[in-house]
Amino acid sequence: MSSHCTFPLVQESQQSTADFRFYIENHTRNPDDLSRKQVRIYQLYSRTTGKHVQILGKKINANGDDGGKYALLVVETETFGSHVRIKGKESEHYICMNDKGKIVGRPDGRRQECVFVEEFLENNYTALVSAKYKGWYLGFNRKGRPKKGSRTTQRQQEVHFMKRQPKGRVDPLEEFRFTTVTKRTRRARRLKTHPKRN
Repeated sequence: MSSHCTFPLVQESQQSTADFRFYIENHTRNPDDLSRKQVRIYQLYSRTTGKHVQILGKKINANGDDGGKYALLVVETETFGSHVRIKGKESEHYICMNDKGKIVGRPDGRRQECVFVEEFLENNYTALVSAKYKGWYLGFNRKGRPKKGSRTTQRQQEVHFMKRQPKGRVDPLEEFRFTTVTKRTRRARRLKTHPKRN
C-alpha cells in the first residue's frame, strides 16, 4: 500500500521541477525589465592606479579615493546575465564607449554603447567589455586616464577591476562571491577576532 502512496508524490515532484524549469526558460527568453533589473552601489578599484573609477560628468578617470562621492557607482544589472550599465551616483552620467573607442560620460544610458558585459577573471578581478564593440574593454592607464577601447585586450592590467563596497559598508553577498580565502584574509580575520590591546 505504501508503494502506491509514494508514486503520486514522485510525479508531483517531477511536475514542479518541470514547471520551475519552464519558468526560468520563459523569463530568460522574454525578459521583464522590472522584475529582472538589479541595482547595486559599489566602487570599481583599478588594478593599474590603485584608486577607483570616478564619473565626474562627461569626464571619467580612475583616480577616485575610497569612499569619494564621484567614485560611488550605481550598477544596473540583469538578473539572468552579466550585462551592466554603470552610472555615477553623484554626476548621474553613465560610462559609455563611442565608435572611436573613447570612454565618455552620458546622461542617457539607454544606448547600446553604454552597456558592458562583465567577464570574471581567475585572479578575482573583473573586466568590462563593450556590448556593442566586441573586444573593446573599459580600461585606464597608470595616470588614471581612459584607454581607447581599440587598444585594449583582456590580459592587460589596465582593464582589470575589483568590486569594492563603499568605505564602512559590507555586502555579504558580494563578499562571498568575489573574495577567496588566502593567508592574508585569514590573518585579517584573526586580527579582527583578537584586536591588539593598547
